[in-house]
Amino acid sequence: MVINRLAFMLCCIFVLTTSVSAQRKQIGEARTYLKSGKNLDKAEKLMTDLLKDSANLDNKRIYEIWLQSVQKQYEQANERFYMHKQQDTAQFFSLVRRMFSIAFCMDSLDVRPDKKGRVAPELRKDVARDMIGYRPNLFYGGAYLVRKSDFRKAYDYFETYIDCTRQPLFTGYDQFFSEDRKDEASYWACYCGYRMNDPVLALRHRELALRDSSKRDMTLQYIAESWKTLKDDSMYVATLRDGFAEYPTSNYFFPRLMDRYTQTGQYEKALHVVDRALEADSLNELYLYAKSNVLMQLEKYAESLAVTDKLLTRNDKMADAYFNGGSAYLNIALRMDPQRHKKQVREMYRKALPYMERYRALAPSQKEKWGPALYRIYFNLNMGKQFDEIDKILKN
Repeated sequence: MVINRLAFMLCCIFVLTTSVSAQRKQIGEARTYLKSGKNLDKAEKLMTDLLKDSANLDNKRIYEIWLQSVQKQYEQANERFYMHKQQDTAQFFSLVRRMFSIAFCMDSLDVRPDKKGRVAPELRKDVARDMIGYRPNLFYGGAYLVRKSDFRKAYDYFETYIDCTRQPLFTGYDQFFSEDRKDEASYWACYCGYRMNDPVLALRHRELALRDSSKRDMTLQYIAESWKTLKDDSMYVATLRDGFAEYPTSNYFFPRLMDRYTQTGQYEKALHVVDRALEADSLNELYLYAKSNVLMQLEKYAESLAVTDKLLTRNDKMADAYFNGGSAYLNIALRMDPQRHKKQVREMYRKALPYMERYRALAPSQKEKWGPALYRIYFNLNMGKQFDEIDKILKN
């Protein structure tokens, strides 16, 4: 038993010694590549191969050499750009992001407390100074990838750019972040999440994105669509309300907020929205038509007629406005007692007639709408010839 135990210990020592020896050899080779400035990709691979062994994951020196190998690749690529030599732009930016990933990992090792609980980072100061200078290229790399429609990778660049403001590595660099482009980067991250149809990513940086006033209206649209995808109706409607409050003439917020209120029978809220929109643009035909519809739903037919006639003075080719006008008169007639107000009822049908006939002329395919309406009008006005024609149309 003693012999077996001794053999096992000797075997472990041999394996450990062999492993350390191999590690030193690979580190030595990588340093040789770094000094020569050649085969830097090989230097990087030597380090990433070492990190495949879990025993090396806490070795700060491996990360340090890995970072240096990528930094030198970046510097050479940057020089090729400067000298107008051929250089893969996507590959250049990928080096930037890789540097930040390595630097963050290395810094987390650099600040680990020693056996006595003391924290004394030895690399942070120099690494932070270098990396803060590279940071703008994270933004430019994201912008480049957006233009290439590679939204997944672009998102990662913008998120890394934003994440720098929270990384302990950059403690003391607040002045660099006070006037940077993190708000704009957050907008683009939101945009990328939206384009990927990933609402969680689109919403992740929404608060910062909304601070970019130049793109705030679009950010609110992406946020609203994200809540809708997540089927969070309350947040979807709340975002539509916020967007409409700031941008009442937007082609996005107004129609969607109106649809949501009318689909759920909240016509008073819909009327409030359309009145607010008309305050911003009193002659807008869409708003006038929407108000005419809402007033019809609220059974305020006389008010709906007034809005409809105002609309038709601006656009006498809007078919649906004529339908609203004719329908308003028909509904007023239906409210009256046909025995007590026979003359007034007939007058309502007479007034409805030109609206519905005009609607038929402008929208001949909408038989299911103008057919029954004209049937009632012709019947109540004793217009036999016209009634027979409509009767045949409806029967067919």
